[in-house]
Amino acid sequence: MDPYTKEDIVRIVSEEDIRFIRLQFTDILGTLKNVTITPSQLKKALDNQCMFDGSSIEGFVRIEESDMYLHPDLSSFTVFPWNTQNGRIARLICDIYLPDGSPFPGDPRYVLRKARAHASRLGYTFDVGPECEFFLFNTDEFGHPTTVTHDTAGYFDLGPSDLGESCRRDICLNLEEMGFEIEASHHEVAFAQHEIDFKYSEALSAADNLMTFKLVVKNCAESNGLCATFMPKPVENRAGSGLHINMSLFRNGENAFFDPSGQKGLSRVGMNFIAGVMKHSKAICAVTNPLVNSYKRLIPGFEAPCYVAWTLGNRSALIRIPAARGEGTRVELRSPDPSCNPYLAFALLLEAGLDGIENDLTPPPAVSANIYDMPPEIREKHRIESLPENLAQALSEMKADPLIRRTLGDHLYQKYAEAKKQEWNEYSTTVTEWELNRYLNRF
Repeated sequence: MDPYTKEDIVRIVSEEDIRFIRLQFTDILGTLKNVTITPSQLKKALDNQCMFDGSSIEGFVRIEESDMYLHPDLSSFTVFPWNTQNGRIARLICDIYLPDGSPFPGDPRYVLRKARAHASRLGYTFDVGPECEFFLFNTDEFGHPTTVTHDTAGYFDLGPSDLGESCRRDICLNLEEMGFEIEASHHEVAFAQHEIDFKYSEALSAADNLMTFKLVVKNCAESNGLCATFMPKPVENRAGSGLHINMSLFRNGENAFFDPSGQKGLSRVGMNFIAGVMKHSKAICAVTNPLVNSYKRLIPGFEAPCYVAWTLGNRSALIRIPAARGEGTRVELRSPDPSCNPYLAFALLLEAGLDGIENDLTPPPAVSANIYDMPPEIREKHRIESLPENLAQALSEMKADPLIRRTLGDHLYQKYAEAKKQEWNEYSTTVTEWELNRYLNRF
């Protein structure tokens, strides 16, 4: 997208009769936030003079350090396709700065910018193509979300069994109006589960696009009388929602992962990158799979990976290398889920891959067999390790890997770890319906 100037944005807001502008940013847990202004405040915002209270945002700062400034990224300006009762809305995605003019170290966008800068110093750009799954459920009489659905469709099914088809179509049309290139849209494996894929882009743009995608999905679902959720495993004994992350490095305009004379068409850089991601994958889980619920998806039987291995074909491995070669050569990480903060996830995966490149790491041999069917002794023989089984294990792995803290920075690392430890502690001390059903009458 060609960059906008401040004058362009002021003109478009006037010509399009935009009544509100959302200044959007993301907290450390990946929740989209915004400060909404009217056109009278737009020039002030474009001059980086809009301030907000950072002490009210998860993981930001203490109350005595609360003043923060929103610096809009002009290239992110877009007008939402839908109208509201009070007029049209536009948005600008913002970076967060401190009063002294320095970037706020707890801003997830800043963390990804730092990782991109590291890649740039090595001569690389990092492209990401996310494949995001989600569920569309009915709402109750008060409009609250449920897990009820009358959808009976399966993988790639059509209507009338696919009751989300109309909503999915609305999502695609809205995204295209906002400049997305939609590559595919289809029903997924589970009842009420869907996937919409959009074209890959440079990592920061891809993270912005993913946050925008989730906003559009939820808005269109509400307009269709449904609720959309990116919760990893909302229904037991059904497939969960993944966020498959396709990654590639480019150097001098060419795909650095491709080498026609290399093993399986992969370059040494590509093999190094795979090795780096595998080395740090268990620690990165605390960010790519950030919820208690995330680990109820990472179990055998539902095509979600449980084991640290790579492959060319089967979907039981953590990393899959799709068949495309040349410019389309890429590494697909299959473990993340859509509840993650994409800025932090992409930053960690990039730094893990760069660690593999800078230290010339070599991955183990590719695994062609279905790992789910392997006896434990065979997995042990092939040194195939397991991903963490719960959030507590993932946090322990994160604590033991210095790359995580180095990438996130001290402030964000500490705040993130504290928030996730509290989440695990609350879950661990909660008496669930399952416990009551199992134990109340028996003991």
